[in-house]
Amino acid sequence: MTDLTGRALGRWLDAHHDELITFRRHMHAHPELSGEEYETTNAIVERLEVADLKPWVLSSGTGAICDFGTGDGPRVALRADIDALAMDDEKEVHYRSRFPGIAHACGHDVHTTVVLGAGLYLAAHADQLPGPIRLIFQPAEEKVPGGALTVIDDGGLHDVAAVYGVHCDPKLDIGHIGLRKGAITSASDMVEIELLGPGGHTARPELTVNMVTLAARVVDELPKRVSYELADRAAVKMVFGSIRSGEAGNVIPTHARLLATVRTPSVDAWESLSAVVEQCVLAAVDGTGAEVRINYTTGIPPVLNSAEEIALIDAAATAELGAEAVTEAIQSWGGDDFAWYLREVPGAYVRLGTHDPTTGHERHDLHIGKFDVDERAIALGIRLMVATTLARFGATAGV
Repeated sequence: MTDLTGRALGRWLDAHHDELITFRRHMHAHPELSGEEYETTNAIVERLEVADLKPWVLSSGTGAICDFGTGDGPRVALRADIDALAMDDEKEVHYRSRFPGIAHACGHDVHTTVVLGAGLYLAAHADQLPGPIRLIFQPAEEKVPGGALTVIDDGGLHDVAAVYGVHCDPKLDIGHIGLRKGAITSASDMVEIELLGPGGHTARPELTVNMVTLAARVVDELPKRVSYELADRAAVKMVFGSIRSGEAGNVIPTHARLLATVRTPSVDAWESLSAVVEQCVLAAVDGTGAEVRINYTTGIPPVLNSAEEIALIDAAATAELGAEAVTEAIQSWGGDDFAWYLREVPGAYVRLGTHDPTTGHERHDLHIGKFDVDERAIALGIRLMVATTLARFGATAGV
């Protein structure tokens, strides 16, 4: 197989540097929420068509898939997520979001540019590839259960032998990638708990269901109860993000609404969490006289990277970027619907370092209004995706 990495790829990246940065910044300035990524999809499709490729839009109306290449090798898929978050962009840069309440604060603009760039490079050398490639530009990653299911339902994994993706990581410095075998993210579910009682006067709480006190008790006790019921008590993180009950200081309300996320890196724990949470909620309110309603929404499973795929990426990244570029990623309590792909086909999800330590700037986390990246990460991500794709072809062909 012709070597398309190293200097050849470096020259292409130098020639397309300005275009790639411009694409990322345009996308950053024009973010779109999950399921509303129409202009983003159009921009991706138009750029691919300029390269004489033939992308097609998903049945949801947003997101796109693009196939190219021939040969007898495996079909390798590269995936990017294209949606933004419902939050304000608080940066003072010329490419900040133009739309109040919507921002690319999770790096999806970088992921998209990486996959687009890797795809354009590989498509320009398609006659030298031993197998076909699929680019997946997925909508609605931020919306449970995730746009990955739309991709799968639309046949996006048909004939795919392996799928790869990257995710920005502000905890990693620029020039580094993070690899991890097994769970690199966690399952993420939602639970809504409604407590109902007769209400009453705060002067006589003993005559009714003291709703606010009960809600506070559930918030305090339930995470510990759930953890205690699991075989691995460290394998779950239940955190409440909302408590709503009452309006007046001298009125015991009739209703309380509690919202929480429930996360775990363990598939076994995830598959039992719904029943465990319900059992623990009922136990927590037993004997209080309150009525309880539970709405448990099963979200996404953990992203589970196979040891074989991580070993392949490790070797490819070491050859292309140097051994010093590869580090072990921390297992995240966050979720990502890339997990659905890995339940269908082999593949791996990789952390892409985005922080420049020489600036002295604060290391902003994901989902923060001031989040931004060192844009050198784009070229690094493209080099990684190209090297990984070629390594997958080579591993299968035995070259």
